[in-house]
Amino acid sequence: MGIVDQSRISKSCTIHGGGAYDVVNGPIIVGAGPAGLSVAAQLHTHGVPSVVLERDDCIASLWQRRTYDRSPPPPPPSASASSPACPSPASYPEYPTKHQFISYHRVLRRRLRRPPHASASPWPPRGSTTPRPLARPSIVHRDENETTTEYIGRWLVVATGENAERVLPEFPGAGSFKGPVTHVSEYKSGEPYRGSRVLVVGCGNSGMEVCLDLCDHGARPAMVVRDAVHVLPREMLGVATFSVAAFLLRFLPLRLVDRLLVLLAGLFLGNDLPRLGLRRPATGGPLELKNSSGRTPVLDIGALEKIRAGEIAVVPGVRRFMTGGAEMADGSFVAADAVVLATGYHSNVPQWLKGSDFFSGEGYPKAGFPEGWKGESGLYSVGFTRRGLAGVALDAVRVAGDIAVAYNQKNNTSSSCTVLQEQVP
Repeated sequence: MGIVDQSRISKSCTIHGGGAYDVVNGPIIVGAGPAGLSVAAQLHTHGVPSVVLERDDCIASLWQRRTYDRSPPPPPPSASASSPACPSPASYPEYPTKHQFISYHRVLRRRLRRPPHASASPWPPRGSTTPRPLARPSIVHRDENETTTEYIGRWLVVATGENAERVLPEFPGAGSFKGPVTHVSEYKSGEPYRGSRVLVVGCGNSGMEVCLDLCDHGARPAMVVRDAVHVLPREMLGVATFSVAAFLLRFLPLRLVDRLLVLLAGLFLGNDLPRLGLRRPATGGPLELKNSSGRTPVLDIGALEKIRAGEIAVVPGVRRFMTGGAEMADGSFVAADAVVLATGYHSNVPQWLKGSDFFSGEGYPKAGFPEGWKGESGLYSVGFTRRGLAGVALDAVRVAGDIAVAYNQKNNTSSSCTVLQEQVP
């Protein structure tokens, strides 16, 4: 059984050893992002009620609050990534805009019987890890009105996702650099950086897209490329690259599809990427690395053209920061007026889920795909497959279907539980 550390769910979530509580006649879902809303909508189609808890004061907070203005949604395309309970509109392009992506999830929210319970407060690192006598998941949620409700249910669905917390590396000499240092989650537009030299640490999709946005706003970005990376075209002859890959995987083994993708990438993007400072990994194709380590290949949306034109500089890893810039791994100095950390995100499940060995120390189910969606004692996970939104949709179907079977069996043999509510001081 998973025990939930109070502060990591919302403003003040805790485990109580006794006292009054509310019985939830359905699953408790932690997280109102794409994963949580998708499984809640899928449960709704089975007639199963649920309670969705969210630490922020809005749904899909990563996309509403922590992406820049022109940021596209992550691959794969919307047609394969929408919830089976609510297909994306036919009018949406293959890669919807950020605002279309958010609007779609607002539609999912409106389909729920009960809207997500939200809190505007951060999650302080404190809380009890002592199991309560009742062998069921227990969460106490305090909303923005300071109303506290403890929820007890048979099922707990962990849907906080792979991108719950920012990765903030510590660099030697960071205190010596006096310019602004911003994580990509706080980056909104390149306009404030116009005319500035900006060191972008990270060469994934976020790093590439931020560099392109900086160029479009008259800034001078330098992109730190520390490791080898797969770069693929966003589209091939008008078809999304991930759609091409999904089609090929129906007939060919993954490694052969990877070889074809690398070959096609060379045809569409050119074979001069190593000369530009972008080395492909020596082992592991783009899909293999995505599935095994979560390293998503970069989809080029125009950054390569800027790199070739010299508008985006490619530099090696940071050795240490200094006044006015940074010393790089090769001993060179890169002048910078500002730094943007495109260093990604990580799961925070180990920080709040206690008493269960279902998740690893990195916050992913220990059982690999496709077995990592179900644990013991009513514990489930959605959105930890390292397969993006398509993996979320697959998890949502499995979890909702499994819970619906148990829910219907329970209701056929006993009367539904009455939901009690009490305010806890």
